[in-house]
Amino acid sequence: MRRRRDAKIIATLGPSSNSLEKIGELFDAGIDVFRLNFSHGTHEDHRRTHDYIRQTEEIKGRPIGILADLQGPKLRVGKFKNKSAMLETGQQFIVDQRDEPGDENRVMLPHPEIFAAMQVGSQLLVNDGKIRLQVIEFNDNQAVTEVMVGGEISNHKGVNVPDIVLPISPLTEKDRTDLTFALELGVDWVAMSFVQRSEDISEMRALVGRKAAIMAKLEKPAAIQDLEGIVQLADGVMVARGDLGVEMPQEKVPVIQRKIVRAARREGKPVVIATQMLESMIQSPVPTRAESSDVATAIYDGSDAVMLSAETAAGDFPVEAANAMNRIIIEVERDEYYRKSIDANLPAPGDTVADAISSSLHHISNVLPLAATLTYTESGFSSFRAARERPEAPVIGCTPYKETARRLALVWGVHAVLSAEMSNVDEMVANAIKITLQEGFGELGEIIAITAGMPFGRTGTTNMLRLTRLKEL
Repeated sequence: MRRRRDAKIIATLGPSSNSLEKIGELFDAGIDVFRLNFSHGTHEDHRRTHDYIRQTEEIKGRPIGILADLQGPKLRVGKFKNKSAMLETGQQFIVDQRDEPGDENRVMLPHPEIFAAMQVGSQLLVNDGKIRLQVIEFNDNQAVTEVMVGGEISNHKGVNVPDIVLPISPLTEKDRTDLTFALELGVDWVAMSFVQRSEDISEMRALVGRKAAIMAKLEKPAAIQDLEGIVQLADGVMVARGDLGVEMPQEKVPVIQRKIVRAARREGKPVVIATQMLESMIQSPVPTRAESSDVATAIYDGSDAVMLSAETAAGDFPVEAANAMNRIIIEVERDEYYRKSIDANLPAPGDTVADAISSSLHHISNVLPLAATLTYTESGFSSFRAARERPEAPVIGCTPYKETARRLALVWGVHAVLSAEMSNVDEMVANAIKITLQEGFGELGEIIAITAGMPFGRTGTTNMLRLTRLKEL
């Protein structure tokens, strides 16, 4: 089964969709990667869902990616005497570390790291930014704030601190336990929440190694300040527009989204656009026109993938949401302006042999009507670099490893195929012709391009480009 589009779709699984039957329906509707959200559910729940995905993979005969999304630190206020309190704009309100129920004058903020990093003028955003507090004075144990935007504040509401780089690890004890479990399951990607700096990726890499690919969720303003470093160290990035939209002015989020997409594409790293893409479809069988336009914009910008969250995890119409997103992407990619937009944003190649070959592929596809490009890859690197060029011809990623094929399910334009290791050029060419014909990417007489590394079996040595015609073997 081949997709008739290049951009990929990720679906979050939850109560509405974590059955074998529903996962199969979602795959048929166009889902390429399934997300396990470790903010919800037990390990046993995720194990069962993971098994359903792998069963679906066997049934469908196609590699399917699995993304484990770690929760990250959750900053929250404490409890209130009456479960909530009403704050008036302009009043003073104290946050402190006293373990006592709060009222309209104060509440516990059980996070000493916030007090250690705050400054006069720092903002505390409560309940997704609905309540805004500004620090007037503070010490190690409490802060006096002015209520800039008032409203009802209730038990355990979340707190965002947009202008503070917190001196904490993005990995809590829960995250470390969840990460160990997810790696034991054999997930393909791990999404890291609360990333603030590139050093956070290094911390994760020390734990993950190469057992899974690391996706940095960009949801903190501090992460945007260190964007280049984070993109270089991570294997992929996600524009997590939920918290990003809380922690910075809404009007800046679309600009930041494009900035992240460009940075990721320059480095040849997949980029995912997430949060509220088809939010109305949680309760409606059709998206709004604004939501359809939002998805289309992400595709025109050159994103590798777009993601469904509550739409498929807890919504009433999970399969309809997947179908809607699939149709939007297909329609955008048919537009002649889409190709012009993609080519206009083509990043300059690096000074490596692999980059030179990948860049050559792009130019060749403009001269010759290639049926497909085949990349022989062990780690997935060659396919990542080919996808960076956004070639018109589909990229068939041939790999002997299931793990690599599953990771490539997230990458723009890549159709991953399991293939035996090659021992010589003639065998490689014959195998490429066979796969192209079997997978339905070309017909006899058409031309394909093949990239590989010589000598065979050595990772990261893409140094060969071969053109050949499809023929009877």
